[in-house]
Order: sequence, then structure tokens, then C-alpha cells
Amino acid sequence: MAPPTVHIERGLGPEGRIAVVRLDRGDRINALAPAVMRELRAAAASFEDDVATSVVILTGNAHVFSAGFDLKDTEGRSRAALGLGEQRAALRIGPRMCRAWWEMEQVTIAAIEGPCIGGGVALAASLDFRFCGASAHFRVPEVALGMNMSWGSLPRLLALMGPARTKQAVILAADRITSSDAREWGLVERVVADGQVLSEAMTFAERIAALPPLPVAMTKTSINRLAGTHDELAAHMDTDQFALANLTEDHKEGVSAFLERRKPRFRGR
Repeated sequence: MAPPTVHIERGLGPEGRIAVVRLDRGDRINALAPAVMRELRAAAASFEDDVATSVVILTGNAHVFSAGFDLKDTEGRSRAALGLGEQRAALRIGPRMCRAWWEMEQVTIAAIEGPCIGGGVALAASLDFRFCGASAHFRVPEVALGMNMSWGSLPRLLALMGPARTKQAVILAADRITSSDAREWGLVERVVADGQVLSEAMTFAERIAALPPLPVAMTKTSINRLAGTHDELAAHMDTDQFALANLTEDHKEGVSAFLERRKPRFRGR
């Protein structure tokens, strides 16, 4: 069995009410292979009955938050050979991971150093707050790979950035969103010096952890429910849209071009 890539440290801060969840695959990619996504979902689920923790910080390593879905992972690449039912089940791993983080009662903070790409953006958007380093950048490459942006992330990005910026971020997939742009667009709440993101997130978490835990949790849950009232109307089909896009020639061309490090040629079929 492979060693875990998601590590949880509890009992930090005032009254031990802060936890840090660290995703670290020991490289500069921190890709979201299916096994890693299951670990992240399990990490979120581990706080369901944890009444001692009020705030959870999710971070990557010193070089990267996450470069998104692992296109080279054998489990992920084998999806194309699955039947539609099995493929739909496999495609739910990412949405379930993001939903697990979205539904946590604890206040959640993403502490982002370095690149945050694709599925990494979807995951970060599932949290309550996002802090990033000055050199961090964001990119949503799914459309350029012949796919739609899924995992229930479009409604969350829309709520953060508004329609025009969300379209710009998702459709113009080759464009990097700098940390300053991300702050201006509303994708992140705070930009700090490189190497100081976790420390700044911890300081912010300590302010929340010092407050009465029950009204904080209830307030967060109420706001999320109100803000996400119509999310299912927009996102319930994105897994099927993703499965449909996976059948196109453009998707095969986009992924092949990415892996072969060349410019893709899309034909609309």
C-alpha cells in the first residue's frame, strides 16, 4: 500500500481548536490522482464528529498547492475503457471530494503556495477562505483539454468572481491568473509574502477559533446553504457533460497534445 499523501495535525491554536490538513506528494505537482482525492475526501469526513475543531486549514507543500487532476495516473486514464455506468461512478470522485469540503461545519481556509490548477482550483473554491502567496498563480485548463469544468465548481466560482470573470478564467484556459488578479477578481481573500501563507492563515484561524464554536459553525452553515441554494440546478449535469466531452475527438486531441507537449488542433467533433 502506498504511503498516505494527506496528513492531519489537530489540536493547534487556542484551546486546540485548529487543524491543518496537508497535501504533499513530495514533488512540485501535487496532482490529484483518484487515490489522493479519496484521501482528501476521507480527511474532510474525519471532522464530521470532531466537536473540538473549529477551523481547518488545507494546504499543499512549499512549492505547489495542486496542479490538478493527474492525467498520467493509470486509474484515471483507464476511465475511457469503462462502460458509461462505471465511467459516471469514476467521475464522481472529484465532485464528492469537493462536496465533502464544502459541507464541513468547521470554517475552512485554503493556504496556497505556488500553482493552483484545474482540480486544485475546484478544491480551493470549495473552502470558505483562500490565502495565497505573492508568486502563486491559478489556471483552469479543462476547456483547452476538450473538457468542461466540473466537480460542482462553476457555481462556486461564479459566486466568488461573477459571470464575466468566471467565463474568462474557465474559457481562456491558457491564461494564468496571477495572485494580484485573483485578489482583484475575488478568487482569493488575501495575498501575502511567499512562504508566509500558512502562518497568515493560522493567525486568521486563531481569531475564529477564539470565538464561541457553536454559533460560528451554525452561521457558516447557514450562509453556505443560502449562497448555494441554486447550485444543484447548475451543477447536477456537469458529471454527465464531462463524460460526454470525454467521448469527443477534441478531448483525445487535447490530452494527447498536453502529454506530447505540443499545440492541439481542435476540430469541433
